Amino acid sequence: MIAPEEIELEKKLRVVERLADRLADAEEEIADMRAELERFEARYTMEVGRLYAEQDEIDAQIAEEELKLVPDDEEIKKKVEELRRIAEESAARAKAAEEKEAEKWEPTAEARKAYHDLARSFHPDLVLDHGEKERRHSMMTELNTAYSSGDQEKLRRLAAEFRVSPDAVTGGTVGDQLVRAIRQSAQIRKRLIDIEREKRANIASELYILNTKAADETAAGRDMLKHMAERAKTHIAKTRRRLENLRNVNQSAEGYVKEKFGMDISDFR
Repeated sequence: MIAPEEIELEKKLRVVERLADRLADAEEEIADMRAELERFEARYTMEVGRLYAEQDEIDAQIAEEELKLVPDDEEIKKKVEELRRIAEESAARAKAAEEKEAEKWEPTAEARKAYHDLARSFHPDLVLDHGEKERRHSMMTELNTAYSSGDQEKLRRLAAEFRVSPDAVTGGTVGDQLVRAIRQSAQIRKRLIDIEREKRANIASELYILNTKAADETAAGRDMLKHMAERAKTHIAKTRRRLENLRNVNQSAEGYVKEKFGMDISDFR
């Protein structure tokens, strides 16, 4: 005769089994969402953001030329410093996007299966021991990095390592297993809630909304990012003309002072 606790354990283990599958699916979905948003952000920065970075640089140069006209104006000095900081940050983002753009990757069916199987096997919410949980968090981070970067060889290596690791071994009394199953269920449910929260936050983000709009425009045969880039280029052309005019004014002033008084204005700036 099967003991009541064994029957209960079987029920709990089936629940854990179903939850583990759901968790692996959810982890894969959120990893895909992160990767998609990262790729879109890189594309946006490459096609549009780099133009905004160029615009920021021109704005900084315009402010610097304005300061030459009124070198003692503290407000313009502060403006120059702030615009220069913005320009440098924009340039750094554009450079990072160029590097990211070179890493385009679409997960293969093999990679998806490897990720799903591994996430299901050694997810940190499947264990109770604090030390083991921390170790598995590290493993999940490594797994997510391998998956999002398209390192299929690393995914295969992680799978091979797990097959011979202690994580693949279960044991303990019926009572221990029952408590473990109950707590595993609770931990997995909590992680599912956390993933759903991250998913909702992503969906509410400006980046996700922009990505969705771009996808809708593409479906309608329009390239939203290209249109944004064209508008940015038009604005850049206008501000470049303003920069050139300011430079001409400053050069004329410098030339006049040098010719009239034999002095170089730049020595006093």
